[in-house]
Amino acid sequence: MCSECEKTFISATCLKLHERIHTGEKPFKCSHCDKRFSQSANLRTHERIHTGEKLHTCDQCGKSYRQKAYLTEHMRVHTGEKPFVCDQCGKSFSQSSTFKHHKNIHTGEKPHTCNQCGKSFRLKGYLTAHMRVHTGKKPFSCDQCGKSFSHAAYLKDHMNIHTGEKLHACDQCGKTFLWASVLKNHLRVHTKEKPHSCNLCGKRFSQLPHLKVHQKIHTGVRDYMCFECEKTFTSAGHLKQHQRIHTGEKPYKCSHCDKKFSHFATLKTHEMIHSGEKPYKCSHCDKRFSSSANVKKHERIHTGEKPYVCDQCGKSFLQNGQLKSHMNIHTGEKPYKCSHCDKRFSMSGHLKIHERIHTGEKPYHCTACGKRFNNSSGLRTHTKRHHSK
Repeated sequence: MCSECEKTFISATCLKLHERIHTGEKPFKCSHCDKRFSQSANLRTHERIHTGEKLHTCDQCGKSYRQKAYLTEHMRVHTGEKPFVCDQCGKSFSQSSTFKHHKNIHTGEKPHTCNQCGKSFRLKGYLTAHMRVHTGKKPFSCDQCGKSFSHAAYLKDHMNIHTGEKLHACDQCGKTFLWASVLKNHLRVHTKEKPHSCNLCGKRFSQLPHLKVHQKIHTGVRDYMCFECEKTFTSAGHLKQHQRIHTGEKPYKCSHCDKKFSHFATLKTHEMIHSGEKPYKCSHCDKRFSSSANVKKHERIHTGEKPYVCDQCGKSFLQNGQLKSHMNIHTGEKPYKCSHCDKRFSMSGHLKIHERIHTGEKPYHCTACGKRFNNSSGLRTHTKRHHSK
């Protein structure tokens, strides 16, 4: 019997081994390093780290292990045995260590704390990965281009760029993606999920970057400036698109005709002319449209909504373009010049009507007598005067 804790043993040898727990005695020293052990069996197991010896081999797949316990755990891969069952949720595990980590989910325990910022983690591996934020260490390098990453998962995703492999497929439409995160964002197209909400106006977004750009509308922050015209923008993407006005760049070419576009979205809308596709249906009538913007504009005819309000006179408009043209009345600006004479106009529609004087074009004709007019108001006046009962 142990004189310290009164635990009993079947032999003097077992008692002697046990007593080393209390005395701290570790008589067995590793011949390769300074580590010491209380039992010779533990020393032998440890020395296999240095020798690389793996005595315990799986008879199913031939994989070898230093310790029998590791082989026992591995065998569960083949047998499917999961002996460790959570009494909170019923989930089972093949390894005791994985089970132990899982229990922290229920207890909320985060035993691994960062000594730099105090942030805590459930798993030691999470803390190890987090510490690289402070150290800047990036131990995972791409053997193709040399780029380094702080996480093995980031390297794995990066490698898809070189292989071109798109492992992540949408189960709704079959579209494939290089990264799981991009697939996750794409799925919101189908689910209509918008988890990111603006805390100032309540508007919701499917992606966090879109919310961040939107919030700059409220703050007024416009970090990106065009060096050609000094116009400012809330995002680098918006600035890049704007700069194509100055460069004339149109990188998106239609696969059906030679037409080119400066915006990818404009190309997609254009291609529906060729396909005849009109996926956006008015919720008030059966009319269909090739773009969501066009259906939104159309629906205002039914709702009577005029969201664009002039801050000078209070007049409201269906479309932003109409408000911009209207503002020229207040500023006196006449940006639209006739290509045939020096006359200028505040609205493009007025210029179009005027140029018909030069071209002789008369697109509006009376269905009763065939007389033609260069504007719709002239036709209406004629119809009322000569053909109304």
